[in-house]
Amino acid sequence: MSDFPRWKYFLVAVVLVLGILYALPNAYPPLQAVQVTPAQGTSLDPTVQQKVISALQAAKLSYVDESLKHDPNRGDYIVVGFANGDLQKSAADALKAALGENYNVGFNLESTVPRWLGVIGGRAMPLGLDLQGGVRFLMAVDQNDIIDRQENRYTQDITALLKDKKISFISVTRNATRGQGVIVVTGSQADRTAASDAIATEYTDLAVTDGQSTGDRFVLNAVIKPNKLHDLQVSAIRQNLTTLGNRINALGVSEPVIQAQGEDHISVELAGVQDPAEAKKVIGATATLQYVAGLGEARFNGRDWMGDQTVADAVHSGNIPPDAHLYYNAENTIAYLVSKNIIASGDELADASSGTDQQTGSPSVNVTLNSVGASKMLDFTRENVGKPMAVVYVENTTDTKIVDGKEVRTPKTTYQVINYATINGVFSNKFQTTGLGSPKAASDLVTMLKGGSLAARMDIVSEGVIGPSLGQDNIDKGLKAVLLGLGLVLLAAAIYYKLFGLVADIALFFNLVVLVAVMSMIGVTLTMPGIAGIVLTLGMAIDANVLICERVREELRNGSTPLAAIRAGYEKAWATILDANVTHLIAALALTTMGSGPIKGFGVTLLIGILTSMFTSVTVTHAITALIHGGRKLKTLSV
Repeated sequence: MSDFPRWKYFLVAVVLVLGILYALPNAYPPLQAVQVTPAQGTSLDPTVQQKVISALQAAKLSYVDESLKHDPNRGDYIVVGFANGDLQKSAADALKAALGENYNVGFNLESTVPRWLGVIGGRAMPLGLDLQGGVRFLMAVDQNDIIDRQENRYTQDITALLKDKKISFISVTRNATRGQGVIVVTGSQADRTAASDAIATEYTDLAVTDGQSTGDRFVLNAVIKPNKLHDLQVSAIRQNLTTLGNRINALGVSEPVIQAQGEDHISVELAGVQDPAEAKKVIGATATLQYVAGLGEARFNGRDWMGDQTVADAVHSGNIPPDAHLYYNAENTIAYLVSKNIIASGDELADASSGTDQQTGSPSVNVTLNSVGASKMLDFTRENVGKPMAVVYVENTTDTKIVDGKEVRTPKTTYQVINYATINGVFSNKFQTTGLGSPKAASDLVTMLKGGSLAARMDIVSEGVIGPSLGQDNIDKGLKAVLLGLGLVLLAAAIYYKLFGLVADIALFFNLVVLVAVMSMIGVTLTMPGIAGIVLTLGMAIDANVLICERVREELRNGSTPLAAIRAGYEKAWATILDANVTHLIAALALTTMGSGPIKGFGVTLLIGILTSMFTSVTVTHAITALIHGGRKLKTLSV
């Protein structure tokens, strides 16, 4: 058909070739593997790799492939592939016993896509939790932690306010009972009245009342109002949802499901993650940095603590000055006294990146503070040049123990001084933190800092690992559904529309290929609803060819020549095809933009499928028809 432009032939050829190339990675299923990573303070080398091989051989476990790899985010790791899940589990148990606590052993899925496909950007579609398994966590937000944080913040803020207003006071402390606010003690009635007016004016969310006074101690109570406390709890849930999303992005999990459940719980579903320990480490940690004034240090020489006598006495007696904390370094060989007043923390971080200290060559974290943190850091360094400042690494974890047959979880906070140095000059928003043990430790810290700190501590109250066996069963059933639906449509079209039906069948096959290719290229996660969307797309895609074939038949009945009937059939059917698909697109777009979870997955697949079917059903079939009938003298058409 001379009226079909050559550039359209070229377009069809390019799309079909690219479609085949980028759909091809899905023909390579991932390999079930065991991953070995070093714990903090250890490293991987060929001797560890040989130890892994020896342990597998001793356990008589056959493996498909093993290699030592490096990833910028994960560092060095060893991955060993296995033919099935039973071997994978047995190998993980054997390696944990052989390697001990210095190495983390977890499950993983290793890609088997050929390297040349990876070079051009080819990748298989990530599978959802219902298809490839994964982990599910239910996390409880610690409401008491929200109160503690806010009352501590108000304690510091009120202290700063009274100093700024030059109002004399004896002390500003938290009430011993959680939720009962801050207690301000002044030396006179006039100072208490002035403090009450200042606090009530500056902090409208606090209910300020006079407390019981004795002698020359006049007490003032400042309690958080109930509506403010409720707002804080709601805000904490929202911030934790955002923070978890940022942290999980660092895990590389596609389409994670993170949603609030009730008033104080968050549900997290991570598809494809087979190592719950690694996932918990990232999403449950509340690691951050605190920059505080250093008050002294003492070193352990093997027999005794030498250095600042106050620090040494605090280590021996346990009597720590009321305005200080006693912390240690990672090896517990250096003790530090640091101020309780925090200069700046991870909450005031604007940006962070890992790097290397130019002077020592050791790993470092380059920190940028926001305006509030920068102002406080500038004031502190301006007044304390020549004095020490400590960088404290704070990590909140949860210890799990079995007591009387029940799992008991206990929150635990660890403090570790990673850097203690003299302030040599004035700085504010940008500076460098050194003292990290390894490049991976620096990278992990940056991930947590950039992901944001949690607004409140969260404890994992339940977790579940969904094995890939159920997912494989879903994949098999979904594949059978696609093939059955495709086969029945192909058969019906070929019988009813003959040659034109066969052309439509070819286009329908390529529609499936291009659809899978596009979903793979943009990283759409395939779920069971997505498979349903593919089946529906295949059924809808043939509608356009039905319209075209019926139009061609109608033109032949009206006396048009075969070539003219083909031309008119495509031209006149196009408007109807476009109208029908536009309404489908609107519905799919609504599902995609306003839906979530399975609904969104179905909508995305349907949206892409409609676009690909419009191209294959019209342009591809027209190209094939033009090749078959072009330049021939036809008396009739097989339609």
